[in-house]
Amino acid sequence: MATWTRTLTRPDGQSFRFDAGSFAMELLVSGGPDELRVFEALHAPDDLAAWLVDSRLAATAPFTAADVRVTEAELDAVKRLRDAFWHVARAMVRDADLPPASLDVLNAATAETPRPVVDPRTRALTWALPITGTQVLGAAARDAVELVAHGGVRKCSAADCGLLFADTSRSGNRRWCSMERCGNRHKVRAHRARHETEPAEAQ
Repeated sequence: MATWTRTLTRPDGQSFRFDAGSFAMELLVSGGPDELRVFEALHAPDDLAAWLVDSRLAATAPFTAADVRVTEAELDAVKRLRDAFWHVARAMVRDADLPPASLDVLNAATAETPRPVVDPRTRALTWALPITGTQVLGAAARDAVELVAHGGVRKCSAADCGLLFADTSRSGNRRWCSMERCGNRHKVRAHRARHETEPAEAQ
């Protein structure tokens, strides 16, 4: 499976590459409910169009922001789906009961998705344009319900990181949001801890 990463910037200013593992999981990093509202990136329809150009959807077949048509109502629906999926995904990583109201939001949005087509000149895979906000909603919803059914949603193992991802690794034991950030910080702390506990050399 191809890896698709998005560059994220944390409040401390550090940027790192993050592989969310799926389109629905990637959508979660665009903002969210409650305390996650400070990370909101989708304030207007054009914001969603621009965000999609760097998403896994564009990795399947490239397009530009001008190829996307999103209304205010569609943007609201996408954000409502995203927030509902946050509630579901967090319940999944806690192995808790899934919130029925949030599941209803996911289930109700799976109808329409972007249509892949073959360009008759280049034979390359592309999308039937325009890509609408409703299609984006459907693509994220279908991806989300498949993740709920098959599992594999995990939280980064760092205590101070709240990023979630779909574990698509062959071994199925991915621990970190990114080795560049949390994985590397863990390695540094483990290295320091080993050296601090080593007995001093005899004089």
